[in-house]
Amino acid sequence: MWEAIRLRAVAEARYMLETKCTVRACAARFGVSKSTVHKDVTERLLGIDPALCRRVGEVLSVNLRERHIRGGNATRCKYCQRRLRYKKEGYVP
Repeated sequence: MWEAIRLRAVAEARYMLETKCTVRACAARFGVSKSTVHKDVTERLLGIDPALCRRVGEVLSVNLRERHIRGGNATRCKYCQRRLRYKKEGYVP
């Protein structure tokens, strides 16, 4: 494995542990795709640092358990903003 890939995988893992962020947020921070981040922190990191991989796995499992809540909040915000915009423009009585 190339050294740059190893360094990126470790950097992504440390960032995820520090911030408890999602794969999507980590991908945006490092300028790579979500697939790349996921492969880095699950498969590649296992061969580099198994203990770090397990700790990141815990963050990933928490994010997986909470994703339906995040999705619901995002949908709620979307419709709240739409309602405010319509109210401002006079569409809602």
